[in-house]
Amino acid sequence: MVNLFKLKENKTNVKTELLAGLTTFMAMLYIVPVNAYILSSAGMPYDALITATIFMSIFASVLNGLWANTPIAMSVGMGLNAYFSFGLVKGMGIPWQSALGIVFISGILYILISATPIRRWLIETIPLDIKRAISAGIGAFIAFIALEQTKIIVASPATLVTIGDFKDSGVLLALFGLVLAIFFSIKKYKGALMLSIVLTTIVAWISGFAPFPKEFISLPTSMAPIAFELDISSALSLSFLPLIFIFLLTDLFDTLGTLAGVGMRAKLFENENGSKALQKTIEADAVSTMLSGLAGVTSTTSFIESAAGVEEGGRTGLSAVFTGVFFILPLFLLPFFKAIPPNAIYPILVVIGIMMFSEIKNIDFDNHATKYATFFIILGMPLTYSITNGLLLGALVYLLVNLFVGKVKEISPAMLILAVAGVFIFFFL
Repeated sequence: MVNLFKLKENKTNVKTELLAGLTTFMAMLYIVPVNAYILSSAGMPYDALITATIFMSIFASVLNGLWANTPIAMSVGMGLNAYFSFGLVKGMGIPWQSALGIVFISGILYILISATPIRRWLIETIPLDIKRAISAGIGAFIAFIALEQTKIIVASPATLVTIGDFKDSGVLLALFGLVLAIFFSIKKYKGALMLSIVLTTIVAWISGFAPFPKEFISLPTSMAPIAFELDISSALSLSFLPLIFIFLLTDLFDTLGTLAGVGMRAKLFENENGSKALQKTIEADAVSTMLSGLAGVTSTTSFIESAAGVEEGGRTGLSAVFTGVFFILPLFLLPFFKAIPPNAIYPILVVIGIMMFSEIKNIDFDNHATKYATFFIILGMPLTYSITNGLLLGALVYLLVNLFVGKVKEISPAMLILAVAGVFIFFFL
């Protein structure tokens, strides 16, 4: 079995891969309570979401380890889960069952694209700076949601939004958690985000803000309330096509960005064998995304936290398999996860949003079309409470500015399609 991972060829061993898998697991553990809280905002049962999130983390990580033999762990991705709950379900009034249908269909398309030249076409025809703007916009969007949910910012009849009441105990707890998360992340502590959640939760228990749990361990909860509850037929509506495209596009670029960053550090994809490993990792991600819709959660993606395991020496799929195996442990910790107050969870979204927003530093603002499109994409997503609207606004502006400056030939086919979709949706739907 060990020979399957070619440990000697990759200059590693079982002990190193085990420690790498444990490190990645600790760095990723935050996704369990965070994803469950976010998706429960869509009216889905929290207990079942805990189990489904863990199940997909186990399945996707082990699948990738065995299929692609890369040290890339996978779980339910951040960004799209917030868009699912606050954009589609709460914002547009789409039932969560139909929204899961959108996730499933995007997974099917992802699988098809992964096996065809369409994947390369999508990657190459959307400008790199626009991809960076999408990442930054999603970062701003999820950070905005977190600040709103913790009441650090609140609604205002005069200015739409304003600062919250910093004397409120819930706001103070969220600010404390945010400070911890930023500090631990800057110091590069292992499991920084989960550590901040745990310490903030302990403060909440001690202060009486949240009740201390009567128990910490229980048997796993059933996924039945959400598994296979998706509504595929309603998701096939013509008006949902842009939403399917957004899920597909975001998951694809999120995965490619993660693989590029982690792969560069570990020199995973630098030769012909590396190219095959990259392709297989994308295939594992695509299959997992499709199954996510069936399991009752949003799209699965490769996690940048895998870089923590790579730094510990992880070089093969064995470390990803170990990460998946370690995710069995939190299946029995439901009482602990239920005792974590939301204001200990949401500050993590702000830090993740900042990490995603940092992509803005690589954008070429000397290009007029990129500059104006980036502005509307990044501000459009949080201000319209929609990744779709922000992207389509940016595509429209990108098309117009290129026309204004006489650079029609620089308009990529994918951006033209998005711009036409924007005209259709904004002016006719």
